[in-house]
Amino acid sequence: MGSPAVLLAVALATLLVPASGAPIRGQGSRNKLLLVSFDGFRWNYDQDVHTPNLDAMALDGVKARYMTPAFVTMTSPCHFTLVTGKYIENHGVVHNMFYNTSSKVKLPYHATLGIQRWWDNGSLPIWITAQRQGLKTGSFFYPGGNVTYQGEAVTLSRKEGILHNYKDEVEWRANIDTVMKWFTDEGLDLVTLYFGEPDSTGHKYGPESQQRKEMVMQVDRTVGYLRDSIRNSGLESSLNLIIVSDHGMSTVNKTASDLVEFHKIANFTFKDIEFELLDYGPNGMLLPKEGRLEKVYEVLKDAHPRLHVYKKELFPKSFHYANHPRVTPLLMYSDLGYVIHGRLSVQFNNGEHGFDNSIMDMKTIFRAVGPSFKRGLEVEPFESIHVYELMCRLLGIVPEANDGLLSTLLPTLREAGDGVLSTPLTTTPSGAPLPSTCTHCASRQLQNGPMRVPPSVATGAGVCREPAREGAAGLVVVKL
Repeated sequence: MGSPAVLLAVALATLLVPASGAPIRGQGSRNKLLLVSFDGFRWNYDQDVHTPNLDAMALDGVKARYMTPAFVTMTSPCHFTLVTGKYIENHGVVHNMFYNTSSKVKLPYHATLGIQRWWDNGSLPIWITAQRQGLKTGSFFYPGGNVTYQGEAVTLSRKEGILHNYKDEVEWRANIDTVMKWFTDEGLDLVTLYFGEPDSTGHKYGPESQQRKEMVMQVDRTVGYLRDSIRNSGLESSLNLIIVSDHGMSTVNKTASDLVEFHKIANFTFKDIEFELLDYGPNGMLLPKEGRLEKVYEVLKDAHPRLHVYKKELFPKSFHYANHPRVTPLLMYSDLGYVIHGRLSVQFNNGEHGFDNSIMDMKTIFRAVGPSFKRGLEVEPFESIHVYELMCRLLGIVPEANDGLLSTLLPTLREAGDGVLSTPLTTTPSGAPLPSTCTHCASRQLQNGPMRVPPSVATGAGVCREPAREGAAGLVVVKL
């Protein structure tokens, strides 16, 4: 990347914000970034318990009123959206479970965390993109962080065991200590840190339970410990901290007279089904046997007022979910509070997620603090796809193709002193004027705005994409 013989991506101004070019910085001035996820933290969990540390973080930095996760509101798909900036149909991690409709193999969540081909299916997460641009990254329990992508692993990673105790507060602090050492001793630039709570407690006891409230207080204590650790490690002036979650939580209706039970639907038989993925909260997929798709669809489409069944091509486009080869010809979701029962009616959880992401119970949190962020700012709700572009900006790296917009969260950053370019580039680092066309494919003029190019161009491969979307950083490739 540093050789004069290679191609270097040089930023131009964004289309909407001329004074905000794509970040290109020297290694010495780059701030570090820690992304922390507390699984299943509903957007309003901090409103019915005392959370002094989360409150202090909001005063010291940025808070969103809420953040809308991707659909389907499951752990692995939503976490992968955060580190790719893509809707689920575009990154392909469509479920918590690995499944294969041909072999009929279905693997549980923890086993799926280690299935490389489930995650490495064409989308590069931010760890790998950052590493290919000279940074060092780490993943501590974060979904997708323990496999390789195009043969490349995260610099440092930890994966929890199958029977991992997500509630252990002592271990939480030890994990934070390890992450601080990754920054200070190992020189990492980006770390993603995952906690499995308050999701587990919300599932077991329900989102309105006292146990959930106590777990949120534990989360808050951990946020306090984390920020103290950042200060004590001498990182406060050089580390940006973002705290998010993947989805919310809602109470399960276990006693209703109108439960969604496939084994009780008139004229439906599993003999017509080649592959099924049911009994996983409010979502389901079906692959009917050859020649039986229409029959099964006609039986199911109006079979239950709480169940919404679609052919793949008719699934609501607003979910950005169904347009992927892994999604089966029939898919469905149920109303809030209702789960889908397949061959048996068994439901242990008192809380569930996976519901329509437009429902408030599925909304989640966004907090940010650090040298690059404004103080005391509350922003309007936004979709989680936009976090990726923000993180790339903070790290000074060129993002992969994604569905987010930098302009959405750019106002959360300080006007000056955020460690990134505050004025448009007019020359290359060698002092030469910027060309009017991309030197990688000179046929494309810049008259309609800067172009975006994939990071692979920086190593001499790949091609330029179409002119940048509104608000996205534009790029031109120059040879130094």
